[in-house]
Amino acid sequence: MLRFLILSGYFELVMYLQVSGKLNQYINIHYSYLAYISMALSFILALVQLIVWMKKIKVHSHLSGRVAKGTSIVLLAFPVLTGLLVPTVTLDANTVSAKGYHFPLAAGSDPNQANQEGTTTQYLRPDTSSYFTSSAYEKEMTKELAKYKGCETIQITTENYMEVMELIYLYPNDFVGKKVTYTGFVYNDPQTKGYQFIFRFGIIHCIADSGVYGLATTGSDQTFKDNTWVTVTGTITVNYYQNLKQSLPILNLTEIKEVSQPDNPYVYRVF
Repeated sequence: MLRFLILSGYFELVMYLQVSGKLNQYINIHYSYLAYISMALSFILALVQLIVWMKKIKVHSHLSGRVAKGTSIVLLAFPVLTGLLVPTVTLDANTVSAKGYHFPLAAGSDPNQANQEGTTTQYLRPDTSSYFTSSAYEKEMTKELAKYKGCETIQITTENYMEVMELIYLYPNDFVGKKVTYTGFVYNDPQTKGYQFIFRFGIIHCIADSGVYGLATTGSDQTFKDNTWVTVTGTITVNYYQNLKQSLPILNLTEIKEVSQPDNPYVYRVF
């Protein structure tokens, strides 16, 4: 009986997340088909477990009907109530302020210190290197970089956001002088004067490897409050950032305008 309740509860929870449109806040939407497959399999397996349980009930008729019924209702309702009652919060600048963000490590940094400081998460650049061997990663990034080498103007969209941000941080000198346009929300770091960060939260595979990704911007007289969504256009430069003792790609703005928040504020890594 317990197996049936767990499987059917999982089926109901995933179905609820899909119908409510919240599934894309937990996994990369390009892998949503896996959620559908698991939902279908859990439904089939739940039916199998129900049949097995019903056969056992006929044999062991002394089982209390009231206890079984009450327990089944509670357990079956639990995952559904969890999905309904536990709020799904869209990550924004408040999350950045609470959790902080970390720039890519400077060359020569101690990797052990990086792990202690938590710099393996919340990077300004997406880092997919852990999903490849070192040689395969270099080959994949070189292949992706080739798509933008001849472009003087780059439109960063929802589809290529994570890809381009990773490339800009990996090969900043190859993007110097290129004109870039993208949309994100404003974050004002109280410890960083003269820059406004334009971020988006991204998911590589699932919420466990999500992070805040974007660029520091400069060159505009306009300032916006945290969480204001803007579309920015500017030229990539590389400046030495004294606080972190490393050079970072910076977007020198030529245009910035306020826009509405996208229906889905998240971006996803496409492989």
